[in-house]
Parts: sequence; C-alpha cells; structure tokens
Amino acid sequence: MQGSIYEVAGGMDAMRRLAQRWHALALVDPLLSHPFSHGYAEDHVERLATYLAQALGGPPAYTERFGPAAQVDRLHAGNGSHEDLNQAAVTVFSRAVDTAEIPEPAAQALKDYWEWATFTVMDEFPDSADDVPADRPVHTYTWDGPAAPEA
Repeated sequence: MQGSIYEVAGGMDAMRRLAQRWHALALVDPLLSHPFSHGYAEDHVERLATYLAQALGGPPAYTERFGPAAQVDRLHAGNGSHEDLNQAAVTVFSRAVDTAEIPEPAAQALKDYWEWATFTVMDEFPDSADDVPADRPVHTYTWDGPAAPEA
C-alpha cells in the first residue's frame, strides 16, 4: 500500500470530518452519550482529529500540542469492563467512517484501528486511571495493524 492510512484517508481534512461525525453521533447514542454527559473538552473534535492523524501515520501534532497520550488513556481507564459501551463505540464509529467520505481501503483500516483501540488500548487499565504511565505514547496503527510503541 502506498502512503499511510492517514494519507490515503485524505489527511487532516478527513480526520476532522471523521472526528466531527463521531462526536455528533456519540452525543445522540443512548449508550455513548453517557460518558459525554459529565462534560468534555471544548476542543474535543480537534483533539480527536489530531490524535487519529498521529495514530494513523500523520504528523505528531497530538503529542506536540497536547503531550503524551496518557491524558486520553486516563479518561478511558478505571471504568471496569464495559463490553456494551465498547461495542456501541465500534458500531457508531463505523457509521461515522461511512458518512465521512473516507475512501477504501482506508475506511476499513480506520474501522479496524478503532476496534483494536477500543477493545485493547482503551481497556488496558480497567481498575485505575493512576495505573496509566505518564509518558504513554499515542499508539500507532499501520496497514499491517498495531505498530510497536515509540521509545
């Protein structure tokens, strides 16, 4: 495959479209709206777009602007097991990808990434957010799947 998932998807414009659609759909979903009911960053869509960009082979803008991924991972940690919420997140993200005009094969790669991140990365610390290392990197994903974390 030529280019990263980020590039084939359409770059930062595509990541912003996708983040916007995910956010809008999550806010109206009966299960996914609950975590957002406690509030969220005003710039959530931009943060998500830059995170996705970096995770999928784009520029390291998330780390440069917001620091290590520890803050994101801590928001998702310490909530115990929640298979129903995870499955809803995967289903809604898939709908967001379908409506964000992401071309194949990047669309499928984005769906695969989100499922992996939801069920693996974001569920890695179910007992306590304090367990997340402060220097935790953005976990990256390539056409071949999860990439080794950067040192």
